[in-house]
Amino acid sequence: LQTRMQSLQPDPKARYRSVYEALKKMVLTEGLWRPLRGINVTMLGAGPAHALYFACYEKMKKSLSDIFQPGGNSHLANGIAGSAATLLHDAVMNPAEVSLSLFRAVVKQRLQMFNSPYTSVLGCVRTVHRTEGFGAFYRSYTTQLSMNVPFQALHFITYELLQEHLNPHRQYNPRSHIVAGAVAGAVAAAATTPLDVCKTLLNTQENTALSSLNIRGQLSGMANAFSTVYQLGGVPGFFKGVQARVIYQMPSTAISWSVYEFFKYFLTKRALEK
Repeated sequence: LQTRMQSLQPDPKARYRSVYEALKKMVLTEGLWRPLRGINVTMLGAGPAHALYFACYEKMKKSLSDIFQPGGNSHLANGIAGSAATLLHDAVMNPAEVSLSLFRAVVKQRLQMFNSPYTSVLGCVRTVHRTEGFGAFYRSYTTQLSMNVPFQALHFITYELLQEHLNPHRQYNPRSHIVAGAVAGAVAAAATTPLDVCKTLLNTQENTALSSLNIRGQLSGMANAFSTVYQLGGVPGFFKGVQARVIYQMPSTAISWSVYEFFKYFLTKRALEK
């Protein structure tokens, strides 16, 4: 839904006024399973990525908090730790995962577009590689990195801030983890939607939109993407699909935090008992 609603010049049959209308139309006209297209690509590599990511965050948060606010919780430390963990994970610890993530995003969003000519993951990979070259999978690289840092900084600052109010003693409290995770995801998602719209344009190379501006060849680079989005949609264009993005991120981050906090509590409790 997010990919469809971020289309700058959608097909008349794929113009939606709301998330509900988009889901209803998609299911009725394209089948019950159409909204789940690309799920196999999404799942690939998610486990290792989250394991490294949270491990980096916890270590850096503790180290930075001891520097900025010994014995307390520093929001500055949380933001820096989240950003640093993202950069460390993406650029140093596992560069292959960054490549895999970008690769997944391009294939996933090509499959999700309205009237997508691709029928399978492998077919999509082969066609894109043959017609646009291997670099097509990495056009949104700079946009991805520039989006990850502010997203994660806002995400972690908001989560830790809400935990201070909802769960001041920092005990295992599933309700507070779910609520704080959902709100943190919503705030970060809404704030970084402009970058996500640019990333979607770079990944999908929306033919109708590029043709309307007489852009020949393939669009590349964040500056070109920003300029193209502005020419086609003005300022509102940068927030296309914001509802779908927020609705997607809220349960995603709520589940992520609640599962993570559960295992942290479970493993710590077992270690203490031993």
